Amino acid sequence: MSLFSGRRARAAALLAAAVLVASGCAKSEDTAASPAPGGSEAQQQVVKTPSGPAGAGCTIAQHGATKFDLKTGVVGFSQSEKEANPFRIAETQSIKDEAAKLGIANLKVTNAQSQFSKQISDVQQLIAQGAQLLVIAPLNSDGWEPVLQQAAAKKVPIITIDRKINAKHCTDYLTFIGSDFVEQGRRAADQMIKALDGKGKVAILLGAPGNNVTTERTQGFKEQIAAKAPDIEITFEQTGEFAREKGQQVTEQLIQSNPDIDGIYAENDEMALGAVTALKGAGKKAGDVKIVSIDGTRGAVQGIVDGWIYGVIESNPRFGALAFETAQKFLDGESIPEKVIIADREYDESNAEGSLSQAY
Repeated sequence: MSLFSGRRARAAALLAAAVLVASGCAKSEDTAASPAPGGSEAQQQVVKTPSGPAGAGCTIAQHGATKFDLKTGVVGFSQSEKEANPFRIAETQSIKDEAAKLGIANLKVTNAQSQFSKQISDVQQLIAQGAQLLVIAPLNSDGWEPVLQQAAAKKVPIITIDRKINAKHCTDYLTFIGSDFVEQGRRAADQMIKALDGKGKVAILLGAPGNNVTTERTQGFKEQIAAKAPDIEITFEQTGEFAREKGQQVTEQLIQSNPDIDGIYAENDEMALGAVTALKGAGKKAGDVKIVSIDGTRGAVQGIVDGWIYGVIESNPRFGALAFETAQKFLDGESIPEKVIIADREYDESNAEGSLSQAY
C-alpha cells in the first residue's frame, strides 16, 4: 500500500521539476535521458511502512521551509558513488527519467565519485547555487554537520535515499526513504539457512564501513543465524567495500585461508559477482559454495539462473517517483514521517529466469 495517494502523478511531476545537474564541481549534465532497460520504469518502489515515533511527522510549518513551485524551483540531487555499480546507475537514472517524464526543467545532479569530502563540497555548492530542496544518497552516515548547518540556516529540507544520516529528524533532515536493512539481513540469513540445511561454515563479505547499510545488514544476518541456525558458524568477515574487484580479492584470500567454506553472504551483488569470479578461478563448480546476496542486479539474478548464486534479496534503487512525491506532499503542508520504508522482493531458482527483465 502506498503512503501516497492518487496525487502521485501530479506530485511526481512537480518535484521532478527541481533537481539541476552538477557533476564534479557542479558541472551540468543532460537530464533528458531515455529510460534504461530495467530502469525506473521496470519496477517502481512500493511503500511498505511509513514509520517513526508517535507524533514524529514533519510539516513545512514545523521545518520552517518556504513553499515553492517545484516546476520553477531548484532541487539538488547528490549521488555518492561512481556509477560503475548497477545500483547507482539505476538510482540516478530513476531521478533523471522521472524528471524527463514529467517535463521538469531544473535538475541539478552531482556525483561524489565515492569521495566523502567531495560529496560534502558538492552539496554545499548546491546550497550556494540556490537549491530549495536536496535529495541526497549519502556515502557515509556521519560527518554531515557542515552541510546540515548550512541547510538549516537557509531552511532547505533534505530527503535522504538508500542510506541514512545520523542527524535529527525535521531539524536536520525531512525523511529517509529506503529499505529495512536489518530485515534484508534476516531474509538473507533465511536463504542461507535453507541453502545449507541449517549447518556449515559461512563467510561474510562486509559492505563499506561508515554507513548504516553495512551495519544493519550485518546485524540482521547474524541475529537470524544465531536465533534460527546455531549450527551455522560464521568463520570469516572482511570488507569488500561494496565493490566487485574487492569482493573477488577478499574471496581469493578466503579460499586460501578457509578452503572448507560452505557459504558466502555478500552484502551487495557486486561483491557476490566478484566472489563468483574468484570461485571459478579456484576451480570450484557452480553450487559448491552457496552465495546469498542483496541488491537485485541483473548480473546477480542471472547468477541464480546459472547456478552460481543461491538467492538474492532485492534493494530497489528506483527512488525518483517516490522522492518527488514525498517532497510535493511536504510542500502541500502534509506531515512526512521520519522513515518511508519500501518493500523489497527476493529472487531464487523458482523465479529468477522469469524476473530478469525486472532486475536492474
